[in-house]
Amino acid sequence: MNTGTPVPAGYYERIDEHRYKPTAHAGGAWDPAELHFSPLGGLVVHAMERERATRPESGLVLSRISYDILGRLALDECEIRVETVRPGRTIELVEAVVLVADRPVVRARAWFLATVDTSGVAGGPDQRLTPPEQLAPWAMSALWPGGYIASVDVRPLAPPRPGRTTAWISTRHALVAGEPASPLASYLALVDTANGIAVRQPPTAWIYPNVDLTVHLHRQPEGDWTGLDTTVTFGPTGQGLTSTVLHDVDGPVGHALQMLTVRPVPDQ
Repeated sequence: MNTGTPVPAGYYERIDEHRYKPTAHAGGAWDPAELHFSPLGGLVVHAMERERATRPESGLVLSRISYDILGRLALDECEIRVETVRPGRTIELVEAVVLVADRPVVRARAWFLATVDTSGVAGGPDQRLTPPEQLAPWAMSALWPGGYIASVDVRPLAPPRPGRTTAWISTRHALVAGEPASPLASYLALVDTANGIAVRQPPTAWIYPNVDLTVHLHRQPEGDWTGLDTTVTFGPTGQGLTSTVLHDVDGPVGHALQMLTVRPVPDQ
């Protein structure tokens, strides 16, 4: 998500300090009349960062965030309440609750950890993905409806296969119209797209929305592109898992997991 240049619109418009109104760009893939969770996930981090900015600088960075999706996400204004559950100088736990029509629809918890120079012992998989500028866009809207899907630039490294795809995602739209967002909030606003890039079964025949999203980071992502190296697994009793290695243009930054509820499309 490009935060340094003007953008045509945002996924949300601010109403007041804690309330936001979604635009048509936030429309969902399973139901265009509902919210897509992806930009809402970024908005939650944006709200957390705004709340933490009212306090003295701590030097802590977000290292894990888990979202539980409690029910239908209506395409309606929302309120985000943020609370520090466990304050600390080196470790902090922050919780956010998203309410639509005064009903909690998402609960999120984020761990913020102290930064220390560990460059001398840093290590792990470091394979970089093919840069997005060398790849062709994929018309993801041919598979999925909704304003959010229409708003993103998707560039797979190879043609998507059932249950397996690696792709870059970016967007020209701001997270909140007329308001700067951090690279982290902008990056996380695209992660939930993972469940739609590696479809194991066509969404016209099967339904498999995620009921949660958990992101672990070992490095803070940078740049305008979110890289998703994604595998989707369906179990034999109605549960599934979308597992993603997260990248920026410099290499892996962490992992994301989404638990799926898998069931056939009901007969009309």
